[in-house]
Amino acid sequence: MKILSNAGKYFIMLGVVFKRPEKWSVFRTRMFDEVQLIGINSIFIVALMSTFMGGVIALQTASNMTSPWLPAYTVGYITQSSTILEFSPTIISLILAGKVGSNIASEIGTMRVTEQIDALEIMGVNSLNFLVLPKISAAIFFFPVLIVFSMALSMVGGWLALMASGLITTDTYVLGIRSFFEMKHVWYALTKTVVFGFLIVSIASFYGYYTKGGSLDVGRSSTQAVVSSSIAILIANFFLTQMILLS
Repeated sequence: MKILSNAGKYFIMLGVVFKRPEKWSVFRTRMFDEVQLIGINSIFIVALMSTFMGGVIALQTASNMTSPWLPAYTVGYITQSSTILEFSPTIISLILAGKVGSNIASEIGTMRVTEQIDALEIMGVNSLNFLVLPKISAAIFFFPVLIVFSMALSMVGGWLALMASGLITTDTYVLGIRSFFEMKHVWYALTKTVVFGFLIVSIASFYGYYTKGGSLDVGRSSTQAVVSSSIAILIANFFLTQMILLS
């Protein structure tokens, strides 16, 4: 029953969030501030994870290619397809759920327990629209940029790992990356990213906004936000794959 109650409150919250902002100039300013906090501040962790992730995929693929029937460029192809279809959009989103989601839940939860949100309501401000809509807009706008950046760095990481190990040549690796490339896979990945970004921010905002108690409860809300958004990403990933990739 608690899950159903939370789901009802979540959808009611979204109905309030997506109302027209009272002042577009304030909304734009806050959105670009959130792009800095949510997106640009996450570039380093995305770059680090993506580079090593691509290197591991390439090395594992190369080390397991024991069949003489498989062409050498298969390493590049598998690195490309694995990165675009799953690793960059899904794994990086799960990492962002931990970093971004916990920050948002903690920020809004702290505002709740220190009565800053109550002060906004007293002044006649739609607190959900004011606090949450810029965050969701920033995530939908900038998360796809992060994922494209992640895709590129993963393939570069794969190339660096293969060059360091001397397993295949650059030309062979690039041939594999270009082989059987389909642009629809990129659009599929970016569509998933937009959905994942929305889920991360909205779920984290929900747990932060409805925090009750003190500082310990803010920590619990942050943990719940990360767990719930990660589960939501995995479930959404399954259904989006069914609807988009396999349709």
